[in-house]
Amino acid sequence: MHQRKDKKILTYLFLLLLVGSINNVSLINFKFKKINDINIVGLGNDDNSILLQEIKNTNLENIFLIDKNEIIDQINSNSLVEEYFIFKRYPSSLDIDIKKTKFLARINNSGKTFLIGSNGKLSKNNFSYNRLPFIFGNPDIIDFLDFKKIIDESEILYDEIKNLYYFSSKRWDIELRNNIVIKLSKNYTKDTLKLVSEFLHNNEFKDIKIIDVRIKNQIILND
Repeated sequence: MHQRKDKKILTYLFLLLLVGSINNVSLINFKFKKINDINIVGLGNDDNSILLQEIKNTNLENIFLIDKNEIIDQINSNSLVEEYFIFKRYPSSLDIDIKKTKFLARINNSGKTFLIGSNGKLSKNNFSYNRLPFIFGNPDIIDFLDFKKIIDESEILYDEIKNLYYFSSKRWDIELRNNIVIKLSKNYTKDTLKLVSEFLHNNEFKDIKIIDVRIKNQIILND
């Protein structure tokens, strides 16, 4: 009885090894299809095509062995990208959905004009964005983005700003399209801008040209 049981066990082991060997050979000979279709949307036709070619130049394997970091690096290096989502469509396709950055201002960098995006990156200037405020000076991009956020939370309309001036003392001046200049201290707050806005909307002060709030608890008006 014991011998018969041992024979059964040996037979099962032999069959298991045989089937396993056949499967291993099949796996070795089987090749997954390489990624052959990449769809990118969100940047516009020309910029989609440029990014597509850059991604195709990476080492694209099949969808199971793809080095996602290479694709992510290519996307992150594109200054037009705000955020993105990558979707795998089996067996061999990728969909990349991109949200394009919003351009906020123009700035001079090494003698050339660039656009500052809401993603904090610089892009080549496009003359269709000439109405954006021009920044004079050399602020850190993060300082500008923080400043822009406070303006957006105030009653001063960003679209009405013509130029921004940044000084080495880390303070800002705002020049509006009606040529009124607002001089801020480096310790400006939302309350400061709120007070400035009250003067801007008061007809009694319609002829003023400068609103100077650099001194704490004081406002100096010049016409």
